[in-house]
Amino acid sequence: MKESPRVPLPPFTFETATKKVRMAEDGWNSKDPVKVSQAYTVDSVWRNRSEFISGRDAIVDFLTKKWEKEIQYRLIKELWAYTENRIAVRFAYEWKDAEGNWFRSYGNENWEFNEDGYMQKRIASINDLPILEKDRKFLWESGRRPDEYPSLSELGL
Repeated sequence: MKESPRVPLPPFTFETATKKVRMAEDGWNSKDPVKVSQAYTVDSVWRNRSEFISGRDAIVDFLTKKWEKEIQYRLIKELWAYTENRIAVRFAYEWKDAEGNWFRSYGNENWEFNEDGYMQKRIASINDLPILEKDRKFLWESGRRPDEYPSLSELGL
């Protein structure tokens, strides 16, 4: 059974690519692995750091483990570039580990979408920077980043 299209669809414009990026940010900030996995094709292929993942079940498993480890996760994504069916983003997220150590993780992602608007490929490069709690910048309540909250560029990141 074919899934309903996931708008916005390629080919992307600046406006639709920006909307797709915000939708992805909102999904990841929900920290709901099943919900997030629905944005990807059933056979989606990922490279996340040095880990290779394929398929929605593996995505759910990966994200479940990720958010068990990365406590108080807060993410901001920003459009970097786009073409017909590809989007490049830069992002940063803050989290703490079980011992209470804080981190800001920085990265870049390359996304490729099918004609129905589902992501079929995600390639992510990520680096973790230890930070002090007083140096945190992502301070909204858990969940969606408020519309008025500064972007990465506005935060100087």
